[in-house]
Amino acid sequence: MSMDTRTGARERAKPMPHRIVVLALAGVSAMDLGTPAQIFGPGTSPTLVASAEMTDGRGVVPGGWPYDVEVCTPSPGVVAGADGLDYSIGSGLDALDRADTILIPGAASAVESEPSGAVIGGLLSAFERGARLVAISTGAFVLARTGLLDGSRATTHWSYAKELSQRYPAIRVDENVLFVAEGRVLTSAGAASTIDLCLHLIRQDHGVGLSNQVARRLVAAAYRSAGQAQYVPRSVPEPLGEVFADTRQWALEHIGEELTLKDLAANAGVSVRTFSRRFVEDTGYTPMQWVLRARVDLARELLENTDLGIEQIADQVGLGTGANLRMHFQRILSTTPNEYRHIFSAARA
Repeated sequence: MSMDTRTGARERAKPMPHRIVVLALAGVSAMDLGTPAQIFGPGTSPTLVASAEMTDGRGVVPGGWPYDVEVCTPSPGVVAGADGLDYSIGSGLDALDRADTILIPGAASAVESEPSGAVIGGLLSAFERGARLVAISTGAFVLARTGLLDGSRATTHWSYAKELSQRYPAIRVDENVLFVAEGRVLTSAGAASTIDLCLHLIRQDHGVGLSNQVARRLVAAAYRSAGQAQYVPRSVPEPLGEVFADTRQWALEHIGEELTLKDLAANAGVSVRTFSRRFVEDTGYTPMQWVLRARVDLARELLENTDLGIEQIADQVGLGTGANLRMHFQRILSTTPNEYRHIFSAARA
């Protein structure tokens, strides 16, 4: 076999990019439509392309970006969006046939009218062949119409949660979370939570390292848990939130040490009872739940980027023993540290 032939065979063996298709309906939200394209596209950042080249996760294209983004609409042409914005979209519903993941942005028509049979049929066909379906904000109303949310948890923007529940009583609507991941069907809350959900998908596909790179480019929080409250009326002045942010940063800097609720409250300068109550109001987690998840998240990065053993990682992140790390990993991520490392560990020189 000639060198050219061998090179051609290797190129043909490269995995294809994961195709993201964004379905734009009438009255589509500009942020809901633009955010996936921004997040799943590499932009002009050489750092992100380099990260993709280094990642040895599922579906990564060596030397390239692991995602390809396409926007489609039921009738190609000009689509009227929200807030007086119009969009020229050239792809029709046949793009759904090529999708590995379909995102349905929030849109006025999603709430005000029933989606066409062609839209529902395209979504169901894509799901049946293994595609992942993701609803953003009021896009949950379109996904609900397929029946794929029946009997499952889902969310939408808090101001539409009651209406979604009334229209589709078979869905267990949770208005107090940023997003819900039920296998290959996912739903998210308001526009900002779209970032959290898209970063979750990148973590799921390619690990924490690449999602953190994308978050840095967006100047966004690298990780906000799905269970964080999407809408919490504040009963405390804003400066107190800043104090707690400093305490969370302090906790991250001391994550490998023993941290107690009393330690955190002392750092924040308030009583244990006050700290606990206001921490839950701010984050949707108790302080120690937040610390545990921060420890698991750091363990994920160490599993991806180092050769440290399980016991060493458990000690570095403050979980004490490998048994503890395995237990919390299984409970939070539904996998084991070794399985996670096998799937997501970065290729190192």
